Parts: sequence; structure tokens; C-alpha cells
Amino acid sequence: MSLTFQALVVDNKDAFTMGISRLSLEDLPEGEVLIKTAYSSINYKDGLAGTPDGKIVTSYPFVPGIDCSGTVVSSTDGRYKEGQSVLVTGYGLGVTHFGGFSEYVRVPVEWIVPLPEGLSLREAMIFGTAGFTAALSIDRLEQHGIAPGKGKVLVTGATGGVGAAAVAMLSRAGYEVAASTGKADAHDYLRSLGAHEILSRDEVYDGGRIKALDKQLWQAAVDPVGGASLASILSHIAYGGSVAVSGLTGGGSVPTTVHPFILRGVNLLGIDSVFCPYDTRMRIWERLAGDLKPKQPELLVEKEVSLEELPDALTGILQGQSRGRTVVRLS
Repeated sequence: MSLTFQALVVDNKDAFTMGISRLSLEDLPEGEVLIKTAYSSINYKDGLAGTPDGKIVTSYPFVPGIDCSGTVVSSTDGRYKEGQSVLVTGYGLGVTHFGGFSEYVRVPVEWIVPLPEGLSLREAMIFGTAGFTAALSIDRLEQHGIAPGKGKVLVTGATGGVGAAAVAMLSRAGYEVAASTGKADAHDYLRSLGAHEILSRDEVYDGGRIKALDKQLWQAAVDPVGGASLASILSHIAYGGSVAVSGLTGGGSVPTTVHPFILRGVNLLGIDSVFCPYDTRMRIWERLAGDLKPKQPELLVEKEVSLEELPDALTGILQGQSRGRTVVRLS
């Protein structure tokens, strides 16, 4: 097949550049399956890939984008047929392997998830890596005993991609959700997603004061923030509860003690959406099309952008301007 197509390309040969370029299929890395991309989405990691010092991209020129959904154009593996709807998140996509900000993507067959019944290609990217991470966090928490009716579940960074998706999914599943945000103008938005209670960052972090153990407030927490506030959260988790941590926008150091773990049996669960085992990945996407699918996924979407509008949108996510999800339309 001989064709050319558009993609967002970053380069750092003499100086860092980011813009729309025209590529051919020969420019794509190897893989068994060629996909015509319908949608992608913007995650924090994509924003970092759009900067010269983001420490995401190591080889230039490069096409970022850690998610994509679309239809199979060709496959050398019999598990996938032309015209089949699929999605890809995680693995090396948009990090070591040309990613989803491209009208065509070629990937290894092991990375592909068939689009579950009950999800459209656009809905799959409303969720994307952020939504998948939120669902994986909830699933892990449930494996460790959390359930509706046992107490509130805290969600930090609640206006971000992971946080907003977690609020909507937890509410859909019948949980009482306490959403934490530093944005005073986002309260109505979080209530529309299903939050029962809105907390400021100071209410979660107690103005920067951390006790080894504090009042038991939440049965569990979904935390894509990390850092010092995570230590405060751990001190407030009820006996036998758990925290699922998936990010470090608040920093990588957690100044906690062993007290929550040995005196209250609290579990700290690390969430990895990149190299999540394939059988788990398939099961979580089925849940995203089923019991964890919000009644109105569209509420998670702040905006939809074209490939040409993508550079400005990438800058916005790093500046904390985004709320919920930004979907990228590619066809």
C-alpha cells in the first residue's frame, strides 16, 4: 500500500520542534497490524512528550500519543481482520513506538484490544489510558474489599483525566464519592459526574500537617497525585482500607510512617496501566463497556480537537488548564 498521511511529529535535532508532518507507511515502525486511527486522547504523559525536557521521548523524530482507537487496515496475524474495530493503550505506544497522534498506526498484535461491545471508538478514547487507569484502580480496590455502603471513597486530582473518570465510574457503581480539587470553579462539574462531597486540597492535606495516624475518614482512595498528600491520605484511611496510587504529579516522595500499615492494616496499591497483563487488560475494558461505564461518558469530555489543534491542547494539560478529557479526532 502506497499512501501518505498526517501525524504530529516532535523533533530535537538542532532545536525542539513540534508540528504536523506528512509521513508514509514506510516511516511507521514494524508491527503485525496496521490501523487507520479514528480517535486518540491527551494524557499528561503526552503533554510531557511535547516538551524538550519531558523525559518521555528518547529517540527523534517521533510521533507521540499513548492511546488510539480505529479500524484494522491489514494484519499478518489471523486474530485480526480488515475492518475490525480495535484500541491500543500502554506498552510502548507513544513512548518508544510511534503513537496515536497519527492518521495511521502500526503496532505489534499483542498490544491490541478488540473494541468491546457497548463502546464506540470515540467512547474508547473518552476513557483512553486515563479512564483505563481509573477503572484498574477501582478493580484493584474491590479485590481488596472495598464495596458500596462501606464508607466514602476519596478521589484526588478529581478534575484531571484519571480523577474525573474515577468519580464518574465510582458513582455509576454505587459508591459515595468524596472528590478533592484545587479548582473552586469545578464543584458543579464534579457533582455532575456524581461526586457526593467536594473537598479542597487543604482539607485532604490538612494544610501540610501529617500525622502518623489521624481520624478515619474514607474506606479507600483513588490517588493519581502521590507526593506528600498521599501520606496524609494514608493516615485517614479506615481499618483494612486501601489506596490505589497511579501518579506523581504531587511528587515522588511520600513522607509516611509504617503506622497505617501495621496498626490499621491499610493497603497501598500501585497501579500500572502500561504493562498490565493482557487478560487483566481485556477484563478491565469489558468493565468499561459494562458496569463501570458512566451513564453519560460525554460529561468527561472537555473538548474535542483536530490534529492541527493538538499542539495547543498539549501545552494546556501541562499548565493544569484541562478538566476531564480531551479527545483527538483523526478521521
